[in-house]
Amino acid sequence: MMTVNEVSRLTGVSIRTLQYYDKIGLLKPTGYTQAGYRLYDDTALETLQQILLFRELEFPLKEIKEMISRPDFDRNKALEQQITLLNMKKEHLENLIRYARDIRNGGVRTMDFSAFDTKKMDEYAKRAREQWGNTAEYQEFEEKSQGRTKEMELETAKEFMQLFAEFGELKQEEPGAEKAQKQVRKLQNYITEHFYTCSDEILLSLGQMYAGGGEFMANIDKAGGEGTAAFVAEAIRICCGK
Repeated sequence: MMTVNEVSRLTGVSIRTLQYYDKIGLLKPTGYTQAGYRLYDDTALETLQQILLFRELEFPLKEIKEMISRPDFDRNKALEQQITLLNMKKEHLENLIRYARDIRNGGVRTMDFSAFDTKKMDEYAKRAREQWGNTAEYQEFEEKSQGRTKEMELETAKEFMQLFAEFGELKQEEPGAEKAQKQVRKLQNYITEHFYTCSDEILLSLGQMYAGGGEFMANIDKAGGEGTAAFVAEAIRICCGK
């Protein structure tokens, strides 16, 4: 665990900014010292990395909060999008530098303003925003999250991961067996009750993401043992008739 002062020194983010992120619910500390000072663990620092990358790409704080608060937020997928956007930004800056050098060396001979065109980069960023936020599911998630205390959120997360622990106890059976299929519906009903309406189509997408590697797969396998995420994905695929 690191204190707010240590996090500030490590990241270059001011203490005032970290306090503001806590105030608006963007980055909550993991805990507090006996004196009431904020403490952050590795998971919180990973979240801060995501925030800083999105900020570097000039995403508004409100949109960042919407994206990283989604229950199906995939850190690795977001990183791929960020890398693509950063490469676009790099190309844009290189074009501007080349344009400025041309002006310095010979002046502007044609009215070419293509170096200032950011439409491609803006369109990609727009699609990323639409993918992670402002969906009907996210709005429903927001409504169901209102009024929950931090303790309630932790309990919900604990119950959610317990479902995967139960899957882990079933993975020696066939994923199409009755018990596994009942567990799939139990998972679907839990998501609908606590997060957002989980249709078969959404559930199928979640199953593919669970077994797609990265943080989700690691957490599920941690809860239910190695191979649990793949078992869940297959059980969901069978349940949804795909």
